[in-house]
Amino acid sequence: MSGTVGTSRKAVITAALTGGTSTKADNPNLPTTPAEIAAAAKDAWEAGAAIVHLHLRDANEAPTADLEIARRTVGLVEEACGALVQLSTGVGLGVPFEDRAALVEVGARMATLNVCSMSFGSGELRNPPEKVRRLAARMQELGVKPEIELYDSGHLDFALQLLEEGLLSEPLLLSVVMGVPGGAAARPASLIDTVARLPEGSSWQAVGIGAANLPTTAIGLAIGGDARTGMEDTLTAGGAPAESNAQLVERLVGVARSLEREPATVAEVEALLGLG
Repeated sequence: MSGTVGTSRKAVITAALTGGTSTKADNPNLPTTPAEIAAAAKDAWEAGAAIVHLHLRDANEAPTADLEIARRTVGLVEEACGALVQLSTGVGLGVPFEDRAALVEVGARMATLNVCSMSFGSGELRNPPEKVRRLAARMQELGVKPEIELYDSGHLDFALQLLEEGLLSEPLLLSVVMGVPGGAAARPASLIDTVARLPEGSSWQAVGIGAANLPTTAIGLAIGGDARTGMEDTLTAGGAPAESNAQLVERLVGVARSLEREPATVAEVEALLGLG
């Protein structure tokens, strides 16, 4: 198990700013334009997030893999703050895999790798195995660090197969995502079982969706993992609409500090993950 109870390692906090499903109709504070996303990234970074996880939206708030929007958004975020940029290649339901995969060409240092197809709420996220293999190989060529998304137990099995095939490099970086309808339920036992099967030296974070966000991330931090929050994962805080991503990051940083785990700096995360 790569994390242990009572670990003294600093906690890597990720802010998932926008996501691919909610809109301003769900919470008017959701950032959707490149400028809004950059401002939210700056505030989240100042609140303690070392990594900002980006989804892209078009002028109608729809999920998009448009490369011009991607380059503009990444550029604005990098101008606004020092956080590590992690682009989502999940993008949104219905966006073709080839369009999503092309986002690794934009130049962000990190990007997600969704390793399996799955039912996702009322939709479907398609990630055919051979296309995932080609994307993993391309990310290796470009030096883009993959953040492996695990929505269910079988997803880890395929990720470990990719590692055996030489398509992933250690140390692995993984997200254990819980609470998505169609994926693993947000149960502590499921989180612990998944983490126990990770290769030694892996970095992993707990991600809870909706009402599961705070308890799942708190458990992850308590057993030695890292954690993600933000308006992709939950639109509320304390029973009210979240005011900002920074508010959610501040809440999570407070949980980490209560466990005597300071948030890691960008430089510390670069060293931990072996980022060039």
